[in-house]
Amino acid sequence: MLKAVILIGGPQKGTRFRPLSFEVPKPLFPVAGVPMLQHHIEACAKVPNMKEILLIGFYQPNEELTRFICSAQQEFKISIRYLQEYAALGTGGGIYHFRDQILSGGPEAFFIMNADVCSEFPLPEMLNFQKEHGEPSSFVILGTTANRKQSMNYGCIVENQQTNEVLHYVEKPSTFVSDIINCGIYLFTPEIFQHIGAVFQKNQQDMLVLYTNEQTNGWHRAEAIRLEQDIFTALAGQGKLYVYKTPAFWSQIKSAGSAIYASRLYLNQYHKVHAERLVTTEDGGPRISGNVYIHPTANIDPTAVLGPNVSIGTGVTIGAGVRVRESIILHGATLQDHSCVLNCIVGWDSTIGKWARVEGTPSDPNPNDPYAKIDSETLFRDGKLTPSITILGCNVTIPSEVIILNSIVLPHKDLNRSFKNQIIL
Repeated sequence: MLKAVILIGGPQKGTRFRPLSFEVPKPLFPVAGVPMLQHHIEACAKVPNMKEILLIGFYQPNEELTRFICSAQQEFKISIRYLQEYAALGTGGGIYHFRDQILSGGPEAFFIMNADVCSEFPLPEMLNFQKEHGEPSSFVILGTTANRKQSMNYGCIVENQQTNEVLHYVEKPSTFVSDIINCGIYLFTPEIFQHIGAVFQKNQQDMLVLYTNEQTNGWHRAEAIRLEQDIFTALAGQGKLYVYKTPAFWSQIKSAGSAIYASRLYLNQYHKVHAERLVTTEDGGPRISGNVYIHPTANIDPTAVLGPNVSIGTGVTIGAGVRVRESIILHGATLQDHSCVLNCIVGWDSTIGKWARVEGTPSDPNPNDPYAKIDSETLFRDGKLTPSITILGCNVTIPSEVIILNSIVLPHKDLNRSFKNQIIL
């Protein structure tokens, strides 16, 4: 039997995702119409012999998370549990802390997935690859090709091209190492815990030395272990670690801008796996261009034009002549007549007035480079806000006939004029 573990992190992370992460834990933010985590769970539930999915993180168990887990269990008919860490333990520390829960029932292997990636999740292919490569107890990293410059922002993998064994692993190197990068999705056998345990023992000994020399201020934790730097770097070149390279789409979801890009990738994938989630132009309905998801409870005027790459949540109201492109409209939002929304995330219960224009600048990868990834943009450059998508927090009101360009508006704001390149607090 198999299990899957999804690492969902916790509240101190996701700062680049503000103000959207104020309202909802980042892993539950809707991307292409469903919570980010649901894409992972759907992929896991399709794998034969998958018995349980464990979510590990240090969010306080809240109503939203509990409700999501309950509905996902019913929909996918699989056991899903949330295990809360007492502190941020790193990608390896969390799974080591809950190793008894992961190993209960005796799974022969288990997947580890980071919640903030978007992917086609080629899990069955990784299983087949593991059977064909190396010994049964080998471990597999999902890799993809990046361009030379961007590869240094990720974990870089040097492989043996004949056997796909990982010979060398460096997390975010300062010079070019390899264009194969770590996708944050792994297939492990229970033997991985011996390697993590060895790091834990070493950390404990190091801490004893620190305590003895009184060099610690109490925040070091032996359990804080990073899979990438502490485990993969040591395992590389030992015949234990292999890389399965996927040609399919993959991206990180670190910032709100990357959520729109991820939404586009998932909407495009729906043609193959969830055609029922995509809408088309129908008589008496709005004009649809490209891939668009509309929740059945949304109320949309037939003269609106939507798409490409638009996702519209529950209870959204869209008036006459509205134009929406490359945007995520969250539940309860209202777009009044003839407003225009481009490259934007419109927060929960926000209102955009008549003839208003809300527009951002997409932070897309270079379309001429097949290996380009989305850049993790810094919020500011040269003391100015970097032009990116426009984000409206929840319950923001934009008056009629104003223009909001490349701005971030925090929740519960009533604007009274146009803004450009601003963070409106």
